[in-house]
Amino acid sequence: MRRRLISSTLAVVLVVIAVFGISLVIVEARTIESSARDGVESEAVRLVGIVENRLLAGEPVDAQGLDRQIAEGRFAVVRVPHHPEVRLGTQPRGSVITSTQTGDEGESVTVEESRSTISQQIGRTLLVILAVALLAVLAAVALAVRQARRLASPLTDLAETAERLGSGDPRPRHRRYGVPELDRIADVLDASAERIGRMLTAERRLAADASHQLRTPLTALSMRLEEIVATAEDEEAVREEASIALGQVERLTDVVQRLLTNSRDPRSGSAVDFDLDEVIRQQVEEWRPAYQAEGRALVLSGGRSLRAVGTPGAVAQVLATLIENSLMHGAGTVALHTRVTGNQAVVEVSDDGPGVPPDLGARVFERTVSGRNSTGLGLAVARDLAEADGGRLELLQQRPPVFALFLAQEITPRQPPPDDIIT
Repeated sequence: MRRRLISSTLAVVLVVIAVFGISLVIVEARTIESSARDGVESEAVRLVGIVENRLLAGEPVDAQGLDRQIAEGRFAVVRVPHHPEVRLGTQPRGSVITSTQTGDEGESVTVEESRSTISQQIGRTLLVILAVALLAVLAAVALAVRQARRLASPLTDLAETAERLGSGDPRPRHRRYGVPELDRIADVLDASAERIGRMLTAERRLAADASHQLRTPLTALSMRLEEIVATAEDEEAVREEASIALGQVERLTDVVQRLLTNSRDPRSGSAVDFDLDEVIRQQVEEWRPAYQAEGRALVLSGGRSLRAVGTPGAVAQVLATLIENSLMHGAGTVALHTRVTGNQAVVEVSDDGPGVPPDLGARVFERTVSGRNSTGLGLAVARDLAEADGGRLELLQQRPPVFALFLAQEITPRQPPPDDIIT
């Protein structure tokens, strides 16, 4: 591209120089020749006047008296009736410019000048014009090179940006070049880079969320399968554990579907009116073996016959995350307490552990933030799942820790029966 810009600019300059330069040479040549003719004619007129004055004054008309009157490089012949011919200067050879003038006393003067003198003047003028044209060409080349760099460098830079996008580096460069068309291309590439970056971030986030969120139901499923192996001789127990395992597989499928849906469009909720008690019961049954193995207990208290609006699979996953966090990072008894606040059903999960460090606070829901050397994804994904259906997940108390899941409620619950304890 640079070569084309330089070549095209140079071609335009050469055409302009050729048109105007040739015209200028022709005009100058004619001007020089006309000026030479006028000079020779003026010289002849002047000499005629001098000769006539000498004749009137009675002075002799000879070469000795007139040799200083002729200009250098010119030749003159003075003819006076009844006087010998007088020659002044050196007669030129070759082509000459001549002019003859006659006076009132019959005298005549012929002045000649060689055309070589005119050719020399025309040659000097031509050299000056050629020098100016050469300077113009050099200036044009310099400007063309500068302009080519100004245009080619941004295009090279834009090509590198496009190559970076193709290689998986979506960082926008935010470079502008002062050329509207190139700046428009840069705007489009930066916007594309930002979109690609958001897409890659969403894909990486989906992969991280899926790997983290699938770990919890897979852990629970593994425990159910271990129960099946341990009770292989009891057919009734095997059927019961297998049924629970199938339910966990269904919820696992729902979790995967939910993560994929949120990755495509976080606003596309699938909230329905569901039995909140049933979801809580399922989670207690799933995690009961793990707590029994640790010598700890799950305590369920509060209102019953609660219904809420949301996605059962997502709510189950949020509760599973809270219960697993209490198992891994908490201590003592884990309490699940249900209550109603206004038009919302609330599920609180608390334990007797050290809780959330004071320096974390509400930041505990941020991604990669963790006070226990974990991934820091669990609570962040749980919060996203809760908010996707219009609910919210909050930290009500840091020490001892109390997390609360708020869900919209459409049906007023009946009076709760006495509290139950599941260990």
